[in-house]
Amino acid sequence: MSDPYDLVVIGAGMAGINAANKCAAAGWRVAITDELPYGGTCALRGCDPKKILRRGAEIIDAARLLEGKGIDAGNLSINWADLMGHTRGFTDPMPRKVEEDLSGNGVETLHGTATFSGPNRLDIDAQGLEARHFLIAAGARPRPMDFPGHELLIDSTDFLHLDDLPARVLFVGGGFISFEFAHIAVRSGAFPIVIDRGERPLKGFDPDLVELLVDRSTQAGIDVRRATAITSITRDGSKLRVAVEKDGAEEIIETDLVVHGAGRVPELSRLDLEAAGIAHGPKGVTVAGHLQSTSNPAVWAAGDSADTPGMPLTPVAVFEGKVAASNMVNGNTTVPRYDGVATVVYTIPELARVGMLETEARAAGIDIDVRHRDTSDWYSNYRIGETTAATKILIDRATDTIVGAHMFGPEYGELINICALAIKLGLTTGQLKSMTASYPSVGSDIGSML
Repeated sequence: MSDPYDLVVIGAGMAGINAANKCAAAGWRVAITDELPYGGTCALRGCDPKKILRRGAEIIDAARLLEGKGIDAGNLSINWADLMGHTRGFTDPMPRKVEEDLSGNGVETLHGTATFSGPNRLDIDAQGLEARHFLIAAGARPRPMDFPGHELLIDSTDFLHLDDLPARVLFVGGGFISFEFAHIAVRSGAFPIVIDRGERPLKGFDPDLVELLVDRSTQAGIDVRRATAITSITRDGSKLRVAVEKDGAEEIIETDLVVHGAGRVPELSRLDLEAAGIAHGPKGVTVAGHLQSTSNPAVWAAGDSADTPGMPLTPVAVFEGKVAASNMVNGNTTVPRYDGVATVVYTIPELARVGMLETEARAAGIDIDVRHRDTSDWYSNYRIGETTAATKILIDRATDTIVGAHMFGPEYGELINICALAIKLGLTTGQLKSMTASYPSVGSDIGSML
């Protein structure tokens, strides 16, 4: 066995990469390992390739919105194979680029399945190594399903590698993955169905705006089924038969593909955390505020692997990785801040949130002024033909500051960042309104939304 490392990072996604580079820059001997290609979910099988596919869907939608207003969409359509090829032009070079960048920064790059065999020992396939510190940033996997035929599901990674998009696609779950992929699929010529067990999908977002999204999804050709449970999936030749139940009545839906969109859980199953005395639960490694394990002081965790208040978002993983690295190098001096973190469902148009929901703000005893605007007929939406858009911004009357902002509309995934910055810095609405924005731009709408 070689001399101990200062740090071994498990997982070459954004949290792990940032932590490894930061500690290597401090002069530490650092290694990083992953059993999958380097780059993580976001760059290879999540956010980035998804949004490239969405660009094709945006173009189709934009042309249709201006039908009869100067644009003849005609036979405009998506060539799925070519669009997927464009996506792979980004994802295929990424693992090598990431690994070369890490090596150039002095990080040793390893490959294989990591398993703890002691408090300070890790086995990577047949190779054993020791370290003073470990960072677990191993990402997430699809939540296990238990109905008969669950093995016939494909996951989001598989969807993002489809050579051909079949005519009928059923999505399981009413979350980000299902809605985002359904919006891509329907503009690509498929007939998508979203099956959600609950009465309201996307529970982490403002309920009024979620209803607008569901209506807009229906208008686009997506069949959203609420309060509906899948009881089984069976194969019948080239098609799949999905048995669903609602209010005691069963129905069989025939489809060509069933996609798992029902959430993800931390991928800790192969690490044998017990061998290293690492406390953990269903939401990840149990950590203190500084992201250090509560039971093994040699271990830190970040991103999907850590049980923290942070949302499972790439930007959160990035700053948690940096915070963990800083605390390892400098002592436990930094606690991650989760205020002002925006999240967006990249449907068409997009649904965005930062800060509290109405119910959360009222439960916290904040006297809020709810500024709810229907922006569907505002110039920025009229210009592109969009007829569904709205915002809801929650203002603390006592401080004139934003405690929550919720938006549904074109380019609102960008606009929400202004509210995120305001929350982070404690800016008042008066200060925001004093900004002289470029015009005509979507950003110039922020004053009227307040």
